[in-house]
Amino acid sequence: MRLARTDGDLVLFFPITTKQPEQARFAAEIPAMEKRRAGLDADLRLWIIFDEFNTDIVGRSFYIEPEPPIGRFSKAFFLPLLREFIARRKSLTEISRIR
Repeated sequence: MRLARTDGDLVLFFPITTKQPEQARFAAEIPAMEKRRAGLDADLRLWIIFDEFNTDIVGRSFYIEPEPPIGRFSKAFFLPLLREFIARRKSLTEISRIR
């Protein structure tokens, strides 16, 4: 997810995993249609983990490659999850990659 800022856009990276998360984790299984939209393997069960995430600044990152994205999730799928993430953000684990 990319957030516009005057000092450089902030990017939040949420891990995607094939391992089913524990029930207590803040995670969501990715539906088949969303996997196709995002350019992910539609044959695998995949989850987005929201309770741990990385942050970085576009243009100053050592981790972001200047490649175009391979796909994206629909707003109908991602926005409700994003709203829940915002509500819980203070209690989640952020790992900053900003140098």
